[in-house]
Order: sequence, then structure tokens, then C-alpha cells
Amino acid sequence: MAVVLAALTGCGGAGQADDPAAAAPEVIRLGTLVPLSGRNSPSGKAMVAAAQLAVDEANAAGGVLGRQIELVVEDDACDPGTAVTAARTLIDKGIAVSVGGYCSSATLPTLKSFRAARVPMVVAQSNSTDLITPKYDNVFLVCGTVGAEADFAVEWMKRSGAERLAVVHDGTSFPITLAQSTVAAAKRAGLTAVSEPALSQGAPSYARTARSVIADRADIVYYTGYYAEAAQLIKDLRAQGFRGKIVVGDGATDGPLLEDLTRAESKEVYGTAMLYPEFMPELAQWSARYLAAVGNSPGPSTVEPYDAVNVALDAIKRAGSLDPEAIRKAISTTDMPSLSGRMSFNADGTRKTAKFLLLKADGEGFRLEPSAR
Repeated sequence: MAVVLAALTGCGGAGQADDPAAAAPEVIRLGTLVPLSGRNSPSGKAMVAAAQLAVDEANAAGGVLGRQIELVVEDDACDPGTAVTAARTLIDKGIAVSVGGYCSSATLPTLKSFRAARVPMVVAQSNSTDLITPKYDNVFLVCGTVGAEADFAVEWMKRSGAERLAVVHDGTSFPITLAQSTVAAAKRAGLTAVSEPALSQGAPSYARTARSVIADRADIVYYTGYYAEAAQLIKDLRAQGFRGKIVVGDGATDGPLLEDLTRAESKEVYGTAMLYPEFMPELAQWSARYLAAVGNSPGPSTVEPYDAVNVALDAIKRAGSLDPEAIRKAISTTDMPSLSGRMSFNADGTRKTAKFLLLKADGEGFRLEPSAR
């Protein structure tokens, strides 16, 4: 028996020494919370594809700190409760950095969880100013805030001849803070903000909201929520006789907004948007790599998550370890080129230089308004 046990022990020891998996370095895990179910799932899936491309490219180049990178994905469904549970799952899996975030209302309640776990957050697309209100030093926003988007939108509205603006939101974090920022920007620009109605997500009709906008004699409408409700609101505004310009925020241009609208309904529909690779010739080479890897051309919700991953990996490399505080400090001093332009952050975690596009509906898709880029 002793001989047999000795032989087994010897075999086990030799097997472990020869096992490549046992000798392989531990992976570095990045976590991403995105909507993979529900109405915003197309955007979440695009975010995952772009983030995975950044991870694959880093791994092909040898990884970081001698380790391969693993993207750990969880579904937040753009729901606050689901997001908190999913954040805990990512924390339990030992992620070094969180690189997700689409709906601000779902990202917001995860801040405490990641803060308590000392996990730095490079937030890919959520950009409500609510995210910086707690003043956590581990939160960094890849996109410009709603304040920057509001200023961009109002500047164009003013140049387009608008005088009476109705701002509509859905009462959740990103839409309401964008709406509030837009009303403030409109007042500074000399536009009259005639109303600020809220609608309910998922309602079958927004005819009452449409009638309210028309009664207030608005000549332009800015809807700051997401594309599912935006499409129905546009239908109801047109059905009630509104013929003015309708502008939607980046939560609505990022998605299949125009698919169910007729050409008449989508006439004079515009959108303030984050980055669309198809309108950016400078991203042609990256778009070709994305197409080859994913099988379709990159649309909205792809540039920012790709950049978020690379910001995280750059910080880990400069930190020289997986110490959370060292990584956080490295992110705070980021100064690097990225697909979306020079990447660096203010002391409050917001991005120093933000970029937005102004799009106009053209049939079933959008085209760039060059003068507003």
C-alpha cells in the first residue's frame, strides 16, 4: 500500500509540473455590466462585441503584465436592482476594473458596491451627472456629461431658428439630468423652454404628452430618453399634428429608432449622438478590424466600450500591479490617444474633451449634419 501511495504521489507531482494550465499565469479580469435583455439589449450586445475586440487585440499582443485578459460580462437589463446583483457577481469573480455602463439609472446604484470593493470604474457610456454627485474618486466617465451634450444640442437648436423648446424626459437618471441641463442651457442661449413633461417608460401611447407640447406652442422638441419610447412619442407627435423639428438625445439615436417610423413621421427628426464610426473616416481602419472580427460593421455603442477597455489596460500596465489604489491613481492620470480622441480626465472623473455628433433622419437611417460636428 505504501508503495502504491508513493507511486501515485509521484505521478501527481509530475503531472502538475507538466500541466501547462497549472503553470499558466492568472488572467486579469475586466467586468462589464450592460443590458443584454430588454429593450436596450441591441446596444448592450454591441458594447460587448467592441469591448471583446479590445481584449482580443491586447491578448494577441501578449496581454498585460505577462497575463492574458478576460472580459467577464453580466446583464444589468438597464434595471437598478438587477444591476446591483450583477455588480456583486462581478466583484465575486475578482475583476480588476469595471468597464461597462449604458443606462445611467442602472449604473448609478452600482457605484457603492464597486466603491466598497475598491474596484475602479471606467464607465463606457453612462454619462448622467448623477454619477459624479457622490464624488467617488474611483469613477471615470469616457463620454462627455449631459451638460456638454445639452450645450451642444442647444447651440444647434439656436442656429436652426428654434424659439420655443419643449423638453421631454422619462424621469430616470440620464434623461432627467439631460433634460434639466438642456433647460438651463436654453435659458442661457435665449430660447424659451415652454415645458418639461415626463412620460412613463413602456406606455402604449404618449398622445397626452404630444397634445401638451402642441398646446404650449413649441416649435422644437427635445426628447432625452431612450429609443423605444422615442419612437412612440414621435408617432404620437406627428399624429397630433406637430410638424416642427424633433430632436432626440444619444440614448435614442443609439438604437433602432427609425425602424418603425414612416418617412413622413421621421421627417425633420434629428439626434444628438455619441460616436458613429460610419461617419468618421478617421476610424476606417478600426472599423475594418471590427468588421473582420465581429462580422458586421460597428455602429453606435462600440467606440466608447473599446476605449474604456484600453483605458483600463493602460492604467494596469502603468500601475505595474493589480493593486486597486495603484490602478485608480493611474486612471486619474490617463493621457492617451483613443478612438474617441485624446483621453484624459478632470479631477471629478469627467472627461476633459467631449465629442458629440448631430444626425438627421434619412429614410430608415441617419446621416451626419456636417456643420454640427
